[in-house]
Amino acid sequence: MSRSDLLTDSWGRAIRELRVSLTDRCNFRCLYCSPLREPAEAFSHGRLLFRHESPAGPPAPVWQPRAAILTFAEIERVVRLAVELGIRKVRLTGGEPLLRQGVEGLVARLAAIPGLEDLAMTSNGFVFPQKGRALRAAGLRRVSFSLDSLAPASFKRITGRDGLQEVLAGIALARELGLEPVKINSVIVRGLNDHEVEPLAVFAQAKGLRLRFIEFMPLDASRAWLRELVVSGREILARLRERFELVAIEAGNPAETARRWAFADGPGELGLIAPVTEPFCACCNRLRLTADGKVRTCLFSRQEHDLKPLLRGGASDEHLRARLRAIVRLKEAGHRIGEARGGQPARPMSCIGG
Repeated sequence: MSRSDLLTDSWGRAIRELRVSLTDRCNFRCLYCSPLREPAEAFSHGRLLFRHESPAGPPAPVWQPRAAILTFAEIERVVRLAVELGIRKVRLTGGEPLLRQGVEGLVARLAAIPGLEDLAMTSNGFVFPQKGRALRAAGLRRVSFSLDSLAPASFKRITGRDGLQEVLAGIALARELGLEPVKINSVIVRGLNDHEVEPLAVFAQAKGLRLRFIEFMPLDASRAWLRELVVSGREILARLRERFELVAIEAGNPAETARRWAFADGPGELGLIAPVTEPFCACCNRLRLTADGKVRTCLFSRQEHDLKPLLRGGASDEHLRARLRAIVRLKEAGHRIGEARGGQPARPMSCIGG
Protein backbone atom coordinates (compact mmCIF):
# COMPACT_ATOMS: atom_id res chain seq x y z
CA MET A 1 0.00 0.00 0.00
CA SER A 2 1.43 3.40 -0.98
CA ARG A 3 1.81 6.31 1.41
CA SER A 4 -1.13 8.05 -0.26
CA ASP A 5 -3.34 5.13 0.78
CA LEU A 6 -2.44 5.48 4.47
CA LEU A 7 -4.11 7.72 7.02
CA THR A 8 -2.46 11.11 6.60
CA ASP A 9 -4.20 14.38 7.37
CA SER A 10 -4.09 17.58 5.39
CA TRP A 11 -1.36 18.94 7.68
CA GLY A 12 0.98 16.07 6.85
CA ARG A 13 0.55 14.16 10.11
CA ALA A 14 0.56 10.37 9.82
CA ILE A 15 -2.17 8.86 12.00
CA ARG A 16 -0.84 5.81 13.82
CA GLU A 17 -2.91 5.54 17.03
CA LEU A 18 -6.59 4.72 17.47
CA ARG A 19 -8.53 5.02 20.72
CA VAL A 20 -11.65 2.85 20.80
CA SER A 21 -14.37 3.45 23.39
CA LEU A 22 -16.24 0.25 24.23
CA THR A 23 -19.03 1.81 26.28
CA ASP A 24 -20.19 5.14 27.65
CA ARG A 25 -21.15 3.44 30.91
CA CYS A 26 -19.01 3.88 33.99
CA ASN A 27 -19.15 2.77 37.60
CA PHE A 28 -17.41 5.98 38.74
CA ARG A 29 -18.72 9.55 38.63
CA CYS A 30 -15.48 11.49 38.34
CA LEU A 31 -15.98 15.24 38.48
CA TYR A 32 -13.93 15.97 35.37
CA CYS A 33 -15.82 13.63 33.03
CA SER A 34 -19.01 12.57 34.82
CA PRO A 35 -22.00 11.67 32.66
CA LEU A 36 -24.36 13.10 35.29
CA ARG A 37 -26.32 16.10 34.14
CA GLU A 38 -26.32 17.63 37.63
CA PRO A 39 -23.35 16.28 39.57
CA ALA A 40 -23.40 16.86 43.31
CA GLU A 41 -20.19 18.86 43.04
CA ALA A 42 -19.66 21.88 40.83
CA PHE A 43 -16.84 24.30 40.21
CA SER A 44 -17.36 28.01 40.62
CA HIS A 45 -15.01 30.99 40.76
CA GLY A 46 -11.99 28.82 41.41
CA ARG A 47 -13.53 27.13 44.43
CA LEU A 48 -15.28 23.83 44.89
CA LEU A 49 -18.88 24.20 45.97
CA PHE A 50 -20.73 21.22 47.42
CA ARG A 51 -24.47 21.15 46.89
CA HIS A 52 -26.73 19.17 49.17
CA GLU A 53 -27.98 16.09 47.38
CA SER A 54 -31.61 15.09 47.44
CA PRO A 55 -32.56 12.07 49.60
CA ALA A 56 -32.74 10.01 46.43
CA GLY A 57 -29.12 10.89 45.57
CA PRO A 58 -27.82 12.34 42.32
CA PRO A 59 -29.79 11.79 39.12
CA ALA A 60 -29.05 8.62 37.18
CA PRO A 61 -26.83 8.89 34.12
CA VAL A 62 -28.43 8.69 30.69
CA TRP A 63 -26.67 5.85 28.87
CA GLN A 64 -26.72 5.05 25.19
CA PRO A 65 -29.20 2.25 24.36
CA ARG A 66 -27.45 -1.05 23.70
CA ALA A 67 -28.57 -1.07 20.08
CA ALA A 68 -26.67 2.18 19.50
CA ILE A 69 -23.36 0.71 20.69
CA LEU A 70 -21.07 -0.96 18.16
CA THR A 71 -20.92 -4.74 18.31
CA PHE A 72 -17.60 -6.50 18.79
CA ALA A 73 -17.69 -7.58 15.14
CA GLU A 74 -18.16 -3.95 14.06
CA ILE A 75 -15.33 -2.76 16.30
CA GLU A 76 -13.05 -5.52 15.02
CA ARG A 77 -13.82 -4.58 11.43
CA VAL A 78 -13.03 -0.89 11.94
CA VAL A 79 -9.81 -1.70 13.77
CA ARG A 80 -8.73 -4.19 11.09
CA LEU A 81 -9.31 -1.64 8.34
CA ALA A 82 -7.57 1.09 10.34
CA VAL A 83 -4.55 -1.15 10.82
CA GLU A 84 -4.47 -1.79 7.08
CA LEU A 85 -4.33 1.99 6.70
CA GLY A 86 -1.37 2.43 9.03
CA ILE A 87 -2.72 2.37 12.57
CA ARG A 88 -0.18 0.60 14.78
CA LYS A 89 -1.43 1.21 18.32
CA VAL A 90 -4.94 0.69 19.68
CA ARG A 91 -6.10 1.66 23.15
CA LEU A 92 -9.44 0.49 24.54
CA THR A 93 -11.27 3.05 26.65
CA GLY A 94 -14.71 3.97 27.94
CA GLY A 95 -16.60 4.99 29.98
CA GLU A 96 -15.17 2.07 31.83
CA PRO A 97 -14.19 -0.57 29.24
CA LEU A 98 -14.30 -3.44 31.74
CA LEU A 99 -18.05 -2.96 32.13
CA ARG A 100 -18.51 -4.26 28.58
CA GLN A 101 -19.54 -7.90 28.88
CA GLY A 102 -17.15 -10.30 27.17
CA VAL A 103 -14.40 -7.72 26.76
CA GLU A 104 -11.79 -10.48 26.98
CA GLY A 105 -13.14 -11.94 23.75
CA LEU A 106 -12.80 -8.63 21.94
CA VAL A 107 -9.23 -8.26 23.20
CA ALA A 108 -8.40 -11.69 21.75
CA ARG A 109 -9.94 -10.76 18.39
CA LEU A 110 -8.07 -7.48 18.17
CA ALA A 111 -4.77 -8.96 19.34
CA ALA A 112 -4.93 -11.38 16.39
CA ILE A 113 -5.12 -8.61 13.75
CA PRO A 114 -1.95 -8.71 11.60
CA GLY A 115 0.07 -5.50 11.80
CA LEU A 116 -1.27 -4.31 15.15
CA GLU A 117 1.84 -3.66 17.24
CA ASP A 118 0.36 -2.54 20.56
CA LEU A 119 -2.96 -3.22 22.29
CA ALA A 120 -3.52 -1.31 25.53
CA MET A 121 -6.40 -0.30 27.80
CA THR A 122 -7.26 2.61 30.07
CA SER A 123 -9.39 1.62 33.07
CA ASN A 124 -10.43 3.01 36.42
CA GLY A 125 -9.20 -0.32 37.78
CA PHE A 126 -12.15 -1.11 40.03
CA VAL A 127 -12.96 -4.52 38.51
CA PHE A 128 -9.52 -5.22 37.08
CA PRO A 129 -8.71 -7.67 39.92
CA GLN A 130 -11.50 -9.91 38.59
CA LYS A 131 -10.65 -9.60 34.89
CA GLY A 132 -6.93 -8.90 34.70
CA ARG A 133 -5.72 -12.48 34.23
CA ALA A 134 -8.21 -13.19 31.45
CA LEU A 135 -7.29 -9.94 29.69
CA ARG A 136 -3.60 -10.78 29.85
CA ALA A 137 -4.24 -14.27 28.48
CA ALA A 138 -6.35 -12.78 25.68
CA GLY A 139 -3.49 -10.60 24.47
CA LEU A 140 -3.68 -7.28 26.31
CA ARG A 141 -0.16 -5.84 26.41
CA ARG A 142 -0.39 -2.71 28.54
CA VAL A 143 -2.79 -1.01 30.91
CA SER A 144 -3.18 2.48 32.36
CA PHE A 145 -5.19 3.23 35.48
CA SER A 146 -6.87 6.44 36.59
CA LEU A 147 -5.86 7.37 40.13
CA ASP A 148 -6.37 10.93 41.32
CA SER A 149 -6.00 10.45 45.07
CA LEU A 150 -4.41 8.10 47.59
CA ALA A 151 -6.65 9.29 50.44
CA PRO A 152 -9.88 7.27 50.78
CA ALA A 153 -12.08 10.29 51.56
CA SER A 154 -10.66 12.36 48.71
CA PHE A 155 -10.86 9.40 46.34
CA LYS A 156 -14.56 8.99 47.13
CA ARG A 157 -15.17 12.70 46.74
CA ILE A 158 -13.59 12.71 43.26
CA THR A 159 -14.97 9.42 41.93
CA GLY A 160 -18.30 9.20 43.75
CA ARG A 161 -17.57 5.81 45.28
CA ASP A 162 -15.48 4.12 47.93
CA GLY A 163 -13.13 2.07 45.76
CA LEU A 164 -9.53 3.02 46.44
CA GLN A 165 -8.48 -0.40 47.73
CA GLU A 166 -9.89 -2.16 44.66
CA VAL A 167 -7.97 0.17 42.36
CA LEU A 168 -4.73 -0.35 44.28
CA ALA A 169 -5.30 -4.12 44.05
CA GLY A 170 -5.78 -3.76 40.30
CA ILE A 171 -2.49 -1.90 39.96
CA ALA A 172 -0.69 -4.57 41.96
CA LEU A 173 -2.18 -7.33 39.80
CA ALA A 174 -1.16 -5.58 36.56
CA ARG A 175 2.44 -5.49 37.80
CA GLU A 176 2.26 -9.14 38.79
CA LEU A 177 0.97 -10.06 35.31
CA GLY A 178 3.78 -8.22 33.58
CA LEU A 179 1.59 -5.65 31.84
CA GLU A 180 4.56 -3.32 31.71
CA PRO A 181 4.86 -0.48 31.83
CA VAL A 182 1.94 0.03 34.22
CA LYS A 183 0.86 3.65 33.90
CA ILE A 184 -1.13 5.83 36.28
CA ASN A 185 -3.08 8.87 35.07
CA SER A 186 -3.76 11.62 37.62
CA VAL A 187 -5.86 14.64 36.68
CA ILE A 188 -4.89 17.51 38.96
CA VAL A 189 -7.51 20.13 39.81
CA ARG A 190 -6.73 23.17 41.92
CA GLY A 191 -8.54 23.10 45.23
CA LEU A 192 -9.50 19.47 44.84
CA ASN A 193 -6.41 17.27 44.77
CA ASP A 194 -3.45 19.52 43.95
CA HIS A 195 -2.07 18.84 47.44
CA GLU A 196 -1.53 15.21 46.39
CA VAL A 197 1.05 15.81 43.66
CA GLU A 198 3.99 14.86 45.87
CA PRO A 199 2.33 11.84 47.57
CA LEU A 200 1.35 10.44 44.18
CA ALA A 201 4.94 10.82 42.98
CA VAL A 202 6.24 9.03 46.08
CA PHE A 203 3.77 6.21 45.39
CA ALA A 204 4.95 5.92 41.78
CA GLN A 205 8.58 5.70 42.82
CA ALA A 206 7.88 3.14 45.54
CA LYS A 207 5.92 0.90 43.16
CA GLY A 208 8.01 1.44 40.03
CA LEU A 209 5.11 2.94 38.08
CA ARG A 210 4.90 5.47 35.27
CA LEU A 211 2.83 8.34 36.63
CA ARG A 212 1.30 10.90 34.29
CA PHE A 213 0.03 14.17 35.71
CA ILE A 214 -2.66 15.55 33.38
CA GLU A 215 -3.95 19.10 33.26
CA PHE A 216 -7.67 19.55 33.96
CA MET A 217 -9.43 19.91 30.59
CA PRO A 218 -12.91 21.25 29.69
CA LEU A 219 -14.54 17.84 29.28
CA ASP A 220 -16.85 17.70 32.31
CA ALA A 221 -20.57 17.14 31.80
CA SER A 222 -21.52 20.02 34.09
CA ARG A 223 -19.51 22.42 31.87
CA ALA A 224 -18.06 24.05 34.96
CA TRP A 225 -14.42 24.05 33.79
CA LEU A 226 -12.51 27.20 34.62
CA ARG A 227 -8.97 27.92 33.52
CA GLU A 228 -8.01 29.07 37.01
CA LEU A 229 -8.64 25.52 38.23
CA VAL A 230 -5.92 24.22 35.90
CA VAL A 231 -2.67 23.38 37.66
CA SER A 232 -0.17 23.83 34.84
CA GLY A 233 2.41 21.26 33.93
CA ARG A 234 5.15 23.80 34.69
CA GLU A 235 3.80 24.40 38.19
CA ILE A 236 3.63 20.66 38.86
CA LEU A 237 7.17 20.17 37.56
CA ALA A 238 8.53 22.97 39.74
CA ARG A 239 6.99 21.36 42.82
CA LEU A 240 8.33 17.93 41.89
CA ARG A 241 11.84 19.27 41.40
CA GLU A 242 11.77 20.73 44.91
CA ARG A 243 11.18 17.23 46.29
CA PHE A 244 12.94 14.87 43.85
CA GLU A 245 16.06 14.78 41.73
CA LEU A 246 14.73 14.17 38.23
CA VAL A 247 16.49 13.20 35.02
CA ALA A 248 14.83 14.16 31.72
CA ILE A 249 13.98 11.28 29.38
CA GLU A 250 14.32 11.93 25.67
CA ALA A 251 11.10 11.39 23.73
CA GLY A 252 10.94 8.09 21.90
CA ASN A 253 8.89 9.63 19.10
CA PRO A 254 7.63 13.14 18.32
CA ALA A 255 3.99 12.13 18.88
CA GLU A 256 4.47 11.41 22.60
CA THR A 257 2.00 13.44 24.62
CA ALA A 258 3.99 13.39 27.87
CA ARG A 259 7.24 15.07 28.79
CA ARG A 260 8.99 12.49 30.96
CA TRP A 261 11.46 12.32 33.82
CA ALA A 262 13.08 9.45 35.70
CA PHE A 263 13.88 9.48 39.40
CA ALA A 264 17.63 9.80 39.82
CA ASP A 265 17.63 7.60 42.93
CA GLY A 266 15.09 4.89 42.22
CA PRO A 267 12.58 3.22 39.91
CA GLY A 268 9.47 4.75 38.45
CA GLU A 269 8.88 7.63 36.09
CA LEU A 270 6.99 10.92 36.07
CA GLY A 271 5.34 12.53 33.08
CA LEU A 272 3.45 15.73 32.39
CA ILE A 273 0.61 15.97 29.88
CA ALA A 274 -0.22 19.64 29.45
CA PRO A 275 -2.77 20.05 26.62
CA VAL A 276 -4.15 23.31 28.04
CA THR A 277 -0.97 25.30 28.67
CA GLU A 278 1.45 23.55 26.29
CA PRO A 279 -0.54 22.00 23.42
CA PHE A 280 1.13 19.23 21.43
CA CYS A 281 -1.31 19.31 18.50
CA ALA A 282 1.37 19.75 15.85
CA CYS A 283 2.55 16.17 16.41
CA CYS A 284 -0.82 14.55 17.13
CA ASN A 285 -1.18 11.14 15.49
CA ARG A 286 -4.47 10.00 17.07
CA LEU A 287 -7.95 9.15 15.93
CA ARG A 288 -10.89 8.22 18.18
CA LEU A 289 -13.84 5.88 17.73
CA THR A 290 -16.72 6.37 20.15
CA ALA A 291 -18.79 3.51 21.50
CA ASP A 292 -21.69 4.49 19.25
CA GLY A 293 -19.60 4.47 16.09
CA LYS A 294 -18.56 8.10 15.65
CA VAL A 295 -15.04 8.96 14.50
CA ARG A 296 -13.50 11.99 16.18
CA THR A 297 -10.37 13.58 14.75
CA CYS A 298 -9.61 15.47 17.97
CA LEU A 299 -10.61 15.07 21.59
CA PHE A 300 -12.12 18.56 21.35
CA SER A 301 -13.73 18.18 17.93
CA ARG A 302 -17.05 19.92 17.41
CA GLN A 303 -17.87 17.47 14.62
CA GLU A 304 -18.25 13.70 14.67
CA HIS A 305 -18.30 11.39 11.65
CA ASP A 306 -20.75 8.49 11.91
CA LEU A 307 -19.52 5.12 10.61
CA LYS A 308 -22.48 3.14 11.90
CA PRO A 309 -24.74 3.66 8.87
CA LEU A 310 -21.96 2.26 6.69
CA LEU A 311 -21.18 -0.62 9.03
CA ARG A 312 -24.84 -1.62 9.22
CA GLY A 313 -25.76 -0.68 5.67
CA GLY A 314 -23.67 -3.16 3.73
CA ALA A 315 -20.75 -0.87 2.86
CA SER A 316 -17.72 -2.65 1.44
CA ASP A 317 -14.29 -2.60 3.07
CA GLU A 318 -13.09 -0.43 0.20
CA HIS A 319 -15.86 2.10 0.91
CA LEU A 320 -15.04 2.15 4.63
CA ARG A 321 -11.32 2.61 3.98
CA ALA A 322 -12.08 5.53 1.67
CA ARG A 323 -14.35 7.05 4.31
CA LEU A 324 -11.66 6.77 6.99
CA ARG A 325 -9.12 8.43 4.72
CA ALA A 326 -11.56 11.26 3.96
CA ILE A 327 -12.34 11.79 7.66
CA VAL A 328 -8.66 11.97 8.58
CA ARG A 329 -8.14 14.65 5.92
CA LEU A 330 -10.52 16.81 7.99
CA LYS A 331 -8.43 16.56 11.16
CA GLU A 332 -8.05 19.94 12.83
CA ALA A 333 -4.71 21.72 13.04
CA GLY A 334 -5.20 21.88 16.80
CA HIS A 335 -7.69 22.28 19.63
CA ARG A 336 -8.98 25.71 20.60
CA ILE A 337 -9.20 25.51 24.37
CA GLY A 338 -9.66 28.98 25.79
CA GLU A 339 -10.43 30.63 22.45
CA ALA A 340 -13.73 32.40 21.89
CA ARG A 341 -14.64 30.00 19.08
CA GLY A 342 -13.27 26.97 20.92
CA GLY A 343 -14.62 25.58 24.14
CA GLN A 344 -16.02 22.23 25.08
CA PRO A 345 -17.15 19.52 22.70
CA ALA A 346 -20.84 18.68 22.73
CA ARG A 347 -20.28 15.45 24.69
CA PRO A 348 -18.30 14.93 27.92
CA MET A 349 -15.23 12.73 28.24
CA SER A 350 -17.21 9.68 29.37
CA CYS A 351 -19.06 9.64 26.03
CA ILE A 352 -16.04 10.45 23.86
CA GLY A 353 -13.60 7.94 25.34
CA GLY A 354 -10.52 8.58 27.45
